[in-house]
Amino acid sequence: MPSENKFTNVLMGLVKKQIFIPFAALLILVIFNLVADPSFFKISLGHNSDGFPVLTGYLITIIDNASELAILAIGMTLVTAASGGQDISVGAGIAIAGSVVLRVLCGTDARPETLQAPIFVAFLVSCIVAMLFGGFNGMLVSYFKIQPMVATLILFTAGRSIAAWINNNALPIVSDPSFGYFGNFIPGIPVPTPVFIAAICIAITMLVLKFTTLGLYTQSVGINSSSSRLNGLDPQMIKFITYVIMGLCVAVAGFIKVCRISSINYSVIAKDIEMDAILAVALGGNALSGGKFNMWASILGAYVIQFLTTTLFKFNVASTALPAYKAIVVIILVVISAPVFREKVSHFYRSLAAKKAAQAQRGN
Repeated sequence: MPSENKFTNVLMGLVKKQIFIPFAALLILVIFNLVADPSFFKISLGHNSDGFPVLTGYLITIIDNASELAILAIGMTLVTAASGGQDISVGAGIAIAGSVVLRVLCGTDARPETLQAPIFVAFLVSCIVAMLFGGFNGMLVSYFKIQPMVATLILFTAGRSIAAWINNNALPIVSDPSFGYFGNFIPGIPVPTPVFIAAICIAITMLVLKFTTLGLYTQSVGINSSSSRLNGLDPQMIKFITYVIMGLCVAVAGFIKVCRISSINYSVIAKDIEMDAILAVALGGNALSGGKFNMWASILGAYVIQFLTTTLFKFNVASTALPAYKAIVVIILVVISAPVFREKVSHFYRSLAAKKAAQAQRGN
């Protein structure tokens, strides 16, 4: 009996940890794929169209395609924690950032023979533009007190039209192969480049959260804005900063997106990715109403979502049906994360432990 109680206590301790939800979801997906098709986890070394060695397999596809989502999850976590709302304009923001990159590189010619500017300069310009749009969202939320989803709905609605206007509705194509390296493979390196970009962004984020007060201030404002003001913080500025950081994350994700195909499709690029970014935050066990957050859990949630998407595609689920499956995941997460549900589960285990203890006493 003591060993059973100890096991129950350990289990309850794990369930209470925030990162348990994404780990449990990942474990379920891993077990499902192991049973359904063990070859899902096979990784092989092949060659791309240029003859360079590259790693292939579903796992490589997952960590590659989840790169943009993991980067967006960083910004979405901070925005959610500080403002208690979500930025639904990130897909449109990616279209704008990608369009800016192509405009700088191509100039007025949609298909230039040579780049009109260095790739790094184009990336910096897109970062500035995306951060300005992020600042616009942040200003509406923090200074004009507009609900985040309503404030970001403006850019969500107009963003893709702005992206098309930047390039005069043309679809620029970059012919320089070095541009595609950032969205695919660098010759001689078998791991997709976006994986490294995502890793760098994650590392920088963790260092910032560890050695600065950004995380503490963000959580403080999200938990109680009035109390944080009394303690000398500026809630409006902190919320504004989180949206600017969200803009920077959007710029990096947009850069990767256009590098993948060396062009852009304004209406399709990053379509519905904002929903996946919000789901990554929720899957990480973070409260969508703001406050405390776990960045590692959100990032893991992003990879779990891509794991789910790849699994569904693997079993020939139509792309039009994907939102329905993700909606089911959202419902389950909302229920599991609800304090009422967790309290009932905790009460059930306490009652079960009490009954076993009573039976053990009667047995003695």
